[in-house]
Amino acid sequence: MRAPAELPATPEPPASRLAYAAAHVVADPLGGNAPGAPAAVDWDTTLAFRRHLWSLGLGVADAMDTAQRGMGLDWPATRELITRSGAEARSHGGLLACGVGTDQLAPGTHTVGAIAAAYEEQLEVVEAAGARPILMASRALAHAARGAEDYLAVYGRLIGQSSRPVILHWLGEMFDPALAGYWGSGDVTAATATVLALIEAHAERIDGIKVSLLDADHEVGLRRALPPGVRLYTGDDFNYPALIRGDALGHSDALLGVFDPIAPVAAAALRALDAGDLDRYDALLAPTLPLARHLFAAPTFHYKTGVVFLAWLAGHQDHFTMVGGAQSGRSVPHLVELFRLADAAGVLPDPHLAVERMRRYLAVAAPLG
Repeated sequence: MRAPAELPATPEPPASRLAYAAAHVVADPLGGNAPGAPAAVDWDTTLAFRRHLWSLGLGVADAMDTAQRGMGLDWPATRELITRSGAEARSHGGLLACGVGTDQLAPGTHTVGAIAAAYEEQLEVVEAAGARPILMASRALAHAARGAEDYLAVYGRLIGQSSRPVILHWLGEMFDPALAGYWGSGDVTAATATVLALIEAHAERIDGIKVSLLDADHEVGLRRALPPGVRLYTGDDFNYPALIRGDALGHSDALLGVFDPIAPVAAAALRALDAGDLDRYDALLAPTLPLARHLFAAPTFHYKTGVVFLAWLAGHQDHFTMVGGAQSGRSVPHLVELFRLADAAGVLPDPHLAVERMRRYLAVAAPLG
């Protein structure tokens, strides 16, 4: 095991990039967190992890897919998470953005009007919490929309009602297969044209768009086409170092699930970028990239299992249990390789604790004798 790097931390946000870590939730290990059961959350530990992210100067993107939104975290628990995180953010002066979705709707077909109303209900909760709204992709809208015009109508309605500029969220089907054909087309060029039409029509009311398509070339092209003042938040957990570093024509800001397990290293890299020390920026983030690509390997939507496993190894929680029973989402060999890559990336702050917990896990999951 390598010795952890000494990475000075400060709660001041980085100056050159706006960076959010999409944060996971910590399950109550004694709760009934079986598949399909209501989520039982350990609120104290969940909120402590958000304070950890704020102490590093990172913003928190909450109630997103990293928090198992719609994949174990039901709407009642999500609503409480948003409310509690909002109170913590006000108390600690932390930057907070929260997901606005439609997951309170029962599975099945809904009218576009009912879907817009569900979005509006959640928008009220996020605004009451004092958080910036992130308009998440909706499975219900993907199922009901007849074409691009339905997306433009629903999103235009929500943008007009928000009291502050929103963040749009384009989540690819590798993260959620139910979102195939989002923005009204399975062709990425046509979908991009719809997104740009929406942004251009409401540019003054849009803070930015988070793009999670794992396609760096597409992201750069979209970034260069955005109106002035609209940010591109990379959600590309395969290519984030180069996208955040940018080029002569611009850069991406960050709203990343991988920033949850690599938060101290990511924060230090962003400080190096502030100082113009590109060599240190590259040296810090380069070892995290193999970890990220393994963490988000197909089936990508199971990446949350690895995020929580690393949080347990790092000492941010005392167990490896997840809402919805999602701890079973990755195999033993996958998690063994994750452990090795996390060590190589320097994201395990207490190697002795990580080794002890890894041994305990393997003694149960893969006993050799």
